[in-house]
Amino acid sequence: MELRYWFLLILLGAIWGSAFIFIKVAAPEFGAIPLVQARLIIASLIFVPILLRKKYLLLLKPIWKHSLLLAITNNAIPFTMFSLASFGSESNMLAILNATTAFNTMIIAYFWLKEDVSFKQLTGLILGFIGVIILVNPESSSTSILSAIFCLMGAACYSFSTVFIQKNSAKTNKLVLIGWSIIFSAFLMIPMTLLYLPDNLPSADAFLSVLWLGGVSTGLAFLGYVRLIEKIGAVKTSTVAYFLPIFGIIWGYIFLDEVITPSIIIGCLTILVGVFLATSKKIKKIEGQPHGT
Repeated sequence: MELRYWFLLILLGAIWGSAFIFIKVAAPEFGAIPLVQARLIIASLIFVPILLRKKYLLLLKPIWKHSLLLAITNNAIPFTMFSLASFGSESNMLAILNATTAFNTMIIAYFWLKEDVSFKQLTGLILGFIGVIILVNPESSSTSILSAIFCLMGAACYSFSTVFIQKNSAKTNKLVLIGWSIIFSAFLMIPMTLLYLPDNLPSADAFLSVLWLGGVSTGLAFLGYVRLIEKIGAVKTSTVAYFLPIFGIIWGYIFLDEVITPSIIIGCLTILVGVFLATSKKIKKIEGQPHGT
């Protein structure tokens, strides 16, 4: 793989890994649901000028129902889950628990697609479970059990979406499929958002965090992800998942003064090894799906 694509891959991991610190900054002031709404609106503003072109509108017609479903399972629910989780967890833990997407995907694919699971993959699943226990152990972690559950639910939604795309939309245009799902989810969130509007105007830092989340982490980063898939393939691009928790820990330490404890290091490494083993057998025909939040 060329050096420039390695650079783009690492940059993408750094951008998606940074999303968790901005969620942590913005959620207390916006509230979890309004934060997601604002993030989706900003991201939609990036996609709309592209997707309203005639060639993309024609591609949407046969898959709009799939995009609508993904608006719920790949955007609205997981974005909300991770925003809620931020109230009882450090940003680095959000990033690490997001990596459990790989394990959930393997389990869902086993039952839904009848994919075989090797001994190596099963070992990875067990290691991932052990890693989660290390991270959320009340004796060594400040993360609440409820926040951990929210993270795991969000990751499970990403997993469902990945397998759904593999089963029903593997050969569709991903820019159209996911781009319109973001636009649809921005509309779907409006009724809930109106019920949970913040009492006070959020600070400038909170607004800047939302601009980054919507414009960069959700909008521009996905465009870069699609570009990488086109150039180096889905399998190589999927390795970005390994960079997310690493950068999540680094950014949390630098910008939010989060403490990197031995349990975080051990738990993160355990999960990453588990992810490596669990994804050692790639699912056929998958075109790639982002797991960043």
